[in-house]
Amino acid sequence: MKLNQLSIFAENKPGSLNRICGILAENNIDILTLSLADTTDFGILRIITKDWEKARDVLTENRIIVRVTDVVAVEVPNRPGGMCSILDTLSKYSINVEYMYAFAATKAAIIILRVDAPDMAIEKLKADGSVKFVRPEDIFPQ
Repeated sequence: MKLNQLSIFAENKPGSLNRICGILAENNIDILTLSLADTTDFGILRIITKDWEKARDVLTENRIIVRVTDVVAVEVPNRPGGMCSILDTLSKYSINVEYMYAFAATKAAIIILRVDAPDMAIEKLKADGSVKFVRPEDIFPQ
């Protein structure tokens, strides 16, 4: 139920993102989804890839700082208010959403959640019964 997300430190200057993406491309590593947040001096590129261990290793070999983080991925209806039931459940159990990002398909969206208690979030969302968790094999091309 948890996915491994790579959080990659990138200097906030021209070419940094291109270098990271180039290294991944040279190693035949496909990025499924990503999020980039920045400050004045640096950014954090968050990616999910099927080959996360290989991605971590090749980036580290190229002196790029990488951290592996557990995230939870859930499917929600692609409509206004579609994620409210998920957020209601997390709020009910005081589980904090540290950040999230999403990508939409036609009838559903997949939301990637970084929460302060991923195991508890999974347990409580499972108990809710209406949540469809997204596993790596559900989203990665074969």
